Amino acid sequence: MAYEIPKLYVCMMMAMIVMQPKVFVLGVPQVPCLFFFGDSQFDNGNNNNLITKARANYAPYGIDYGEGNTSTGRFSNGKNIADYLAELIGFTSPIPSWASTIGNVSAILNGVNYASGGAGILEESGINLGDRISMDRQLINHEFTILLRGLNSPNLQKCLYIINIGSNDYINNYYLNNSHSRSLYTSDNFADILINKYSSQLNNLYNLGARKIAVFNAGVIGCIPQELELYPQTNGSTCVESINSAVFLFNTKLKSLIAKLNTQLNSATFTYIDSFAIAISGNPIEQGFDVTNAPCCAVSTATGIVGVAPGQCAKQSAIPPCPNRNKYVFFDNYHPTELINLGIAYISYSTSVPSFAVPFNIHDLAAA
Repeated sequence: MAYEIPKLYVCMMMAMIVMQPKVFVLGVPQVPCLFFFGDSQFDNGNNNNLITKARANYAPYGIDYGEGNTSTGRFSNGKNIADYLAELIGFTSPIPSWASTIGNVSAILNGVNYASGGAGILEESGINLGDRISMDRQLINHEFTILLRGLNSPNLQKCLYIINIGSNDYINNYYLNNSHSRSLYTSDNFADILINKYSSQLNNLYNLGARKIAVFNAGVIGCIPQELELYPQTNGSTCVESINSAVFLFNTKLKSLIAKLNTQLNSATFTYIDSFAIAISGNPIEQGFDVTNAPCCAVSTATGIVGVAPGQCAKQSAIPPCPNRNKYVFFDNYHPTELINLGIAYISYSTSVPSFAVPFNIHDLAAA
């Protein structure tokens, strides 16, 4: 995997973020409405009432959210990537979760967040955790929103759509122990299956009126603490390279898909956000993070508390989360701390580095 990444640029961006952790935006939003689709990286409460192990509406999640100790369903100690992107785009309040807008038409005037922890591109991804709102089901919910609001194509074409999904197709499907998918398909075949399905979903979103669409690729899954625990033999690497290689195959195909959609779909503008490249672009230690391979909170195990996914923060743990959360990359075994979320959002929104966002950053996509 050959990348030529300007590490100094990333270090400077992260240093700025550490020194000024709050995002301030003046003026009106760049777009009239904003819609998020995806998984736990974006989920802000859609899983709270589902029968699932993929929930985060309990302490210590949200320990730094708002006035503190507010467990909203975000899989972090504070805000997630979607929260910060909404702020950067100019919205003064978080885009509401789909679950919170049911029966409240006025709540969806600025957009909706449909993301669901454990969700994947494939319907079966994440089924080991219980219920979750897959990408197909999120699109159905979006169609319902359009009908409920009475939106027409000219309105929808001005909105911004941001998608972050695909990680659970690896974490909670292909790389599960005794994975059926891994027994049937090579990593290249599996990536093709994902891309074919994702292509259909993105075309569906286009047919529902979307024209400005930002698509995040899958991150460096082989470097998260949970995968390092499951696959400890890394041959001296700090990550599970076999997993990262499989994800890299998917990302390469996804980048090509986005380029193809930009040429095939009339008046559509897609942009590809390379969160994989952003993640490997700098040394976290040099950026001020002391702990890069362990969680801030005490996590549950496979034999731990019923109803909590292994690797997520344990409920009612006697061990409090780390006090120096800005020094940790991960809050639990899967999800970044708030400061990392801010860094990813800030870079994807404003980057001038071509390898991080193709062909536009999110700021320029919104302005297009």
